Amino acid sequence: MAHDGRYARQIMLPEIGKEGQERISRSSVLVVGAGGLGSPAALYLAGAGVGRIGLADPDVVSESNLQRQVLYETRHVGMPKTEAARERLSAFSPQTVFECFPEGLTSANAAEIVRGYDIVIDCCDNFPTRYLIDDTCAACGKPWVYGSIGEFSGQAGVMNYRSGRRYSDLYPDRESLCALPRTVSGVLGTVPGVIGTIQASEALKMIAGFGSVLDGRLFVIDLKTMQTDIVDF
Repeated sequence: MAHDGRYARQIMLPEIGKEGQERISRSSVLVVGAGGLGSPAALYLAGAGVGRIGLADPDVVSESNLQRQVLYETRHVGMPKTEAARERLSAFSPQTVFECFPEGLTSANAAEIVRGYDIVIDCCDNFPTRYLIDDTCAACGKPWVYGSIGEFSGQAGVMNYRSGRRYSDLYPDRESLCALPRTVSGVLGTVPGVIGTIQASEALKMIAGFGSVLDGRLFVIDLKTMQTDIVDF
């Protein structure tokens, strides 16, 4: 396999080995949201050797993003996030194919886009998109990795995998949650780094077939107190 030297430390792991690395290189992952969560998730998926990564985000880079969205540099301010992310990620992992969806994930394009990927990672910041991912992945038979953050805490879980548990099982109050107004709140920059990296790890476990996946389970962490918990749902 090409690039064995690049992934030598990963191939050395008996849980992965050459066979697992080949599965990773043949895999495809869609990252919905190229912000605080999407930055570390996409970086570590590319670093691990995922063969094809989709980037869906309709926003442009702003100065206030730079505190936590580590894909971007000051020179990227004003650029579409998908364009800036592909530029950075292609330089980091030239053997990975990056596909951009600058319109974001919408009800009109979701099914067509999701069908083209093995796994979806939810790195968005709003309930309507999250429920759209949940519905679309259920209809297309695709697992997806949920993640959300706020202030000093975050949570992650795996939906629509072997247990069949969905986001709508965890949060059934769709109408009330989707009706909430969009608000801007503070967040410690490292929080999305922790959760986004966990999301990438969960995707890699499913792809390579090792470890215990957060299937129908919610991992919760508070970085202020370093308390963690895993809750079945």
